[in-house]
Amino acid sequence: MVMRITKNILKKVYKPRRPWVHKDNFGRLLVIGGGKKYSGSSALNALASMAAYKTGVDIVEVAAPKRAANIIASFSPDLITYPLSGNHIGKRHLKKLFELSKHKRAFVIGGGMERNKKTLSAVKTYLKKIKIFGVIDADAIYALNKGKGINLGNFVITPHAYEFYILTGEKTSENLKQRIKQVSEAARKLNTTILLKGYVDIISNKEKTAINRTGTPYMTKGGTGDTLAGILGSLIAQGNSLFDSACAAAYINGKAAELTGKKTSLVATDLLKKIGEVVG
Repeated sequence: MVMRITKNILKKVYKPRRPWVHKDNFGRLLVIGGGKKYSGSSALNALASMAAYKTGVDIVEVAAPKRAANIIASFSPDLITYPLSGNHIGKRHLKKLFELSKHKRAFVIGGGMERNKKTLSAVKTYLKKIKIFGVIDADAIYALNKGKGINLGNFVITPHAYEFYILTGEKTSENLKQRIKQVSEAARKLNTTILLKGYVDIISNKEKTAINRTGTPYMTKGGTGDTLAGILGSLIAQGNSLFDSACAAAYINGKAAELTGKKTSLVATDLLKKIGEVVG
């Protein structure tokens, strides 16, 4: 049976808080990404994860090459950034990335990393060894090699149609019933959770499948997938299941786009301004 995601998913992932909660009770998130050319993707990951501070992740930290880290830090005093040496993430950074991952509940990896061999090799090693839950997005999907040699059970993979092809070797059908079958079979085969982005988002793991219909055709702009990954990482870091987090993130991101009321002029930063209205 395929479930349809509704507003009720928000009650599942955002439960009432006890009065005596404190910082860290609702998660620490690590965002890994960026490079010499790209800083926006990781910035959007981080800003989306905390845009709804009313119910968002408590702490977000970004690990990125120095140029990107410094640019990201300038967006908000709420962000913590760690500048890595050089122009791209590589194996020389793994020791620091594992150190930064300590005391984090979740990570988001992939935005703006680019796809050079050294970076993808480092991503693969990180994913093989890391023990916390995470979101694999964008360029990091190219490191998966169709899941060979990596246990993907603790992760949500968030491809668009072409990245799904890179992940599985299958071109996605535009027939919704067939598309749902493709995603559910891939999730079972890879032993993971997949959120396939599109006109209708499809979320599946080994046991359940759901569809999300929030959103607009104007979300084709660069960065809207980065806001989705950030929201998803935030929800996982707060202790929600991978499947529920993926369902809620798809709903929130699409609904935020709808609330902007924008069409051709819609850009990813518009979504940041509306996330709070969706969850608040």
